[in-house]
Amino acid sequence: MLLVFNAGAMIISSFVSILYNDGVFGEIILSAIFLIILGFIIMFFCKNNIRQINKRDGYIIVTIGWLTMVFSGMLPYYTTNSINSFPNLFFETMSGYTTTGSTILNDIEALPKSIILWRSMTHWLGGMGIIVLAIAILPLLGIGGMQLFSAEAPGINSDKIHPRISDTAKRLWIIYVGLTFLETILLKIAGMSFFDAINTSMSNIASGGFSSRNGSIGYWNDIPLIQYIIILFMFLAGTNFVLIYFGIIGKIKKIIRDTEFKWYLSLISSFVIIVTITLYFSVDLSTTDVNHPQVLGKFESSFRHALFQVVAIITTTGFVTGDFISWGPFLTMLFFGIMFLGGSSGSTSGGVKILRHLILIKNGFLEFKRSLHPNAIVPLRHNNSVVEKPIIIHVLAFFILYLILFIFGAGVLSLLGLDFMSAIGGAASSIGNVGPALGSLGPISNFDSLPDLGKYWCSFLMLIGRLELFTVLILFTPFFWRDR
Repeated sequence: MLLVFNAGAMIISSFVSILYNDGVFGEIILSAIFLIILGFIIMFFCKNNIRQINKRDGYIIVTIGWLTMVFSGMLPYYTTNSINSFPNLFFETMSGYTTTGSTILNDIEALPKSIILWRSMTHWLGGMGIIVLAIAILPLLGIGGMQLFSAEAPGINSDKIHPRISDTAKRLWIIYVGLTFLETILLKIAGMSFFDAINTSMSNIASGGFSSRNGSIGYWNDIPLIQYIIILFMFLAGTNFVLIYFGIIGKIKKIIRDTEFKWYLSLISSFVIIVTITLYFSVDLSTTDVNHPQVLGKFESSFRHALFQVVAIITTTGFVTGDFISWGPFLTMLFFGIMFLGGSSGSTSGGVKILRHLILIKNGFLEFKRSLHPNAIVPLRHNNSVVEKPIIIHVLAFFILYLILFIFGAGVLSLLGLDFMSAIGGAASSIGNVGPALGSLGPISNFDSLPDLGKYWCSFLMLIGRLELFTVLILFTPFFWRDR
């Protein structure tokens, strides 16, 4: 089914090839036909298999399913000769489906229009999660989807839109599609071409980072309205989609009372103030890039660039309007730290997630009370509900494992010849699905300079980060494969 979904997206890209006459219609449609045939053959031979899925099956299906999407998603790049080596093919496609947004392409605008759309579509499909889409369809085949959903989105927030997991998935996708179309319309009205608008929207709502322009969103530095619209939807994409649903149906109090959302908004506001003040007094951003020579107000420009980059990094979207690592060592380290925040749980963002940070911090403060009153029962609360001890242990384990993987990931990249800043930036960006990194992998550079082994390694970190560590890493434990 995942292969057929991928093929359907390729067919849409092939229509764009016809529309723009970019000369690669045959290659893309052949890729789609091959995947459709292969997908139906597999479904035919598996139609009589046992359809009861347990949790172990869910982990395997999600991980192997994600890799299947990546390998099949490489076909349009390969058949059209848009990318010329397997490591580059694997890296670009993995970066797409994991919504990381890192790229090895040096001239995006030279690609056929249909391939540019395909890049953005890999973001869009991966954003909400192919598996979440699949579990909305699987019940039609008599297959339960709870195990898949928990493996695809193994967060700690138990809020549900609907008791049935398939109905939850459908409502999430309705919101997802609706936000994409709304942003596309607003960007078109603001001055983007429809092609640029739909590509930007698909990348943005997925918290991705692939752009249809070489200069990313900096291409539109002379149209502030476009960047403010993108900021708004980056913010929404980094918000818990359950809260967005509550907002749509009028339950505004649930949003106002949500602790994670309040911290999400507060952290963004605080960092924007710090970055704006620093930019205003130390960096002149009042002129736009060479493509659009126009002088803007210094404060407005500082505020807009600060707001854009803070939201882009926290939500792990990865769009850029400028080279933030050239804004001085203080802001470089600030943005590096922000890479570890992540957006809200239940969003399309990557990273650790703000809710996990909150639980860690609250539990740390409670340890002081427990030290003074060892016999007292001091429960940890979130949104006026007690957080169970297994969840606290899970969060602690996740955070420790995340840091270990970051350190180990940076170590491997340094062994491959990267300098210190590039190694730590590349590891943090890959495991957090951020996109731009530091050093030679910074906002105005790309990952093409990585050795082939480095591209495979960063791709592995992207996959682990997208599926929140445990889903993939549990497959490498011996007890997972034991019968009992």
